[in-house]
Parts: sequence; C-alpha cells; structure tokens
Amino acid sequence: MAALQSHPICEHANVLETKVFSSDQFFLKVRAKLTGENKLQARIYYNQGHIDYAYQLFADFPILRWDNKEEFRHLETYPHHYHDEKGNIKPSRLTGDPARDINNLSRMKICPVQCLPNEI
Repeated sequence: MAALQSHPICEHANVLETKVFSSDQFFLKVRAKLTGENKLQARIYYNQGHIDYAYQLFADFPILRWDNKEEFRHLETYPHHYHDEKGNIKPSRLTGDPARDINNLSRMKICPVQCLPNEI
C-alpha cells in the first residue's frame, strides 16, 4: 500500500477490504485514483509465501486486467497474463509483487486505451 500511495502516478489510494486468516494468510483489496481519469484496483491473496493477484485498470468501464490465475499454460509468462480491452489474453511482465508492479505500470504510461502498449 505504501508503494502505491507514494508513487507519482497515484493521486490517492484506499483499502477497501482486508481479511486476516492467520499470520501467514491474508486478503487485501485496494483501489487507487491514478493521474488522469483512470483507477486501479488490486486484489492480493497471500498464503504461506504464495501470492494470487488481480489488478484492474478502469475508468467508467473496465480497460485492462492482469492476474496470475493458473490458466493459459501456452503463454511464455505463465501464469502471469493480462486481458486487453477486447478480452484477448496476452503475456504479462507483472509478477504479483505490488511494489515492482506499480513501477512496471508507470513505465507503461497508463493512459486511455488507444495509447496503451501492445505488450504489458
């Protein structure tokens, strides 16, 4: 959360939901208002060192989604992938490490759909 809140692309961020199951298992849902019109929602489930994540970039409508659901084994970045604005599944460089991923997102210069890079 601190990495997101302090990042230049983030105007503000709020924790929407937390659940602590044990000392090494928790769920966190965060939503951030980014510079421009976009928002980013992150869902992180941590369980004994393993992280499941889902990020969604949206404005008034969903734009992009990244996650590591264990599907799409044919992708070179399996299980990491993203869903583009048309619903196509593509490889993703995001890893589920929020501090690293926010830096990757900022390098992508998140902006309206028409200027997003082809490979995220």
